[in-house]
Amino acid sequence: MPEFRQNRATKNWVIVATERAKRPHDFFVKEDVKQLPEFDPDCPFCPGNENMTPPSVLTVEGDGKWNIRVIPNKYPALVPDVELKRETKFQFLRKITGYGFHYVIIESPKHNLTIATMGIDDVCEVFKVYLKLYKDFMSYSGINTVIIFRNNGKRAGTSLEHPHSQLIASPIVPTHIRHLLEEATRYYDDHGSCVFCDMIRIEAYSGERVVYEDDDFIVIEPFASTSPFETWVMPKKHNACFANIDYEDACKTAKVVRLVLKQLYEKLNNPDYNYVIHSSPFKDANEEFYHWYIQILPRLTIPAGFELGSGIYITTALPEETAKFLKINEGKI
Repeated sequence: MPEFRQNRATKNWVIVATERAKRPHDFFVKEDVKQLPEFDPDCPFCPGNENMTPPSVLTVEGDGKWNIRVIPNKYPALVPDVELKRETKFQFLRKITGYGFHYVIIESPKHNLTIATMGIDDVCEVFKVYLKLYKDFMSYSGINTVIIFRNNGKRAGTSLEHPHSQLIASPIVPTHIRHLLEEATRYYDDHGSCVFCDMIRIEAYSGERVVYEDDDFIVIEPFASTSPFETWVMPKKHNACFANIDYEDACKTAKVVRLVLKQLYEKLNNPDYNYVIHSSPFKDANEEFYHWYIQILPRLTIPAGFELGSGIYITTALPEETAKFLKINEGKI
């Protein structure tokens, strides 16, 4: 029987369409994994082609060569060299100049790698770069939020195959984030506890949707998943802002994210996906009601008219079944 499920953290509803639900293995990507070369002479992110990109703002080196480069996006959504101005026309039309930063984190000099196939130490360095950038932006005037995200594959919106992720630092706190904060505040006022901490406690107790768990993290398929194999990586220690963790914690995060992406890579044949680090705006970095986490969204289905019209997503996979399918054995590296 189909059922509505609600995400207590967001208050959003989803429909689990059991009447047309697929088995987890039915989401296996049928296309062969494209075999990429280690170096592509036409790729602007490959070593030797640095003149095809803006100059690096941060470089991590090893053995006399770069391992990670952070560069301004060549086609940025926001730019730092404009004055931050707010304007309202006709007491109705509101706009702000496009001040901000848009960086690309080139994660490896090797064209044919991805987070799932990189070594643990290399992924650790990527997440340490995420953290350094995040911490740095907390001191920038006019910047209130940082979004770090990764688009993997064409269905996820990427145009370049070379392993990379992105960062956008913005003066605006998006409505989506405000909504999450408002719901988390409401829950805290009603229950005296963090909704994410309660979610972690209940999911760990139930175990039905747990993909992986260790002393520091729990990985779940959310009870009200918006799409098949939606996965949340959640730190057990309460913390509202990603910038509050240390570099050791960043490496622990990297290990778990790599484990999950490796599992998706092997079990579903390298599906396209997005991941996002969800974190509080800077001004709410020490609040008790919010909790940072990482959302991984494999792009296995396409939202259609009902989703667009109602805001209610229909999923054709049971989170309890996808969790069992993805289950990561202890000790797997």
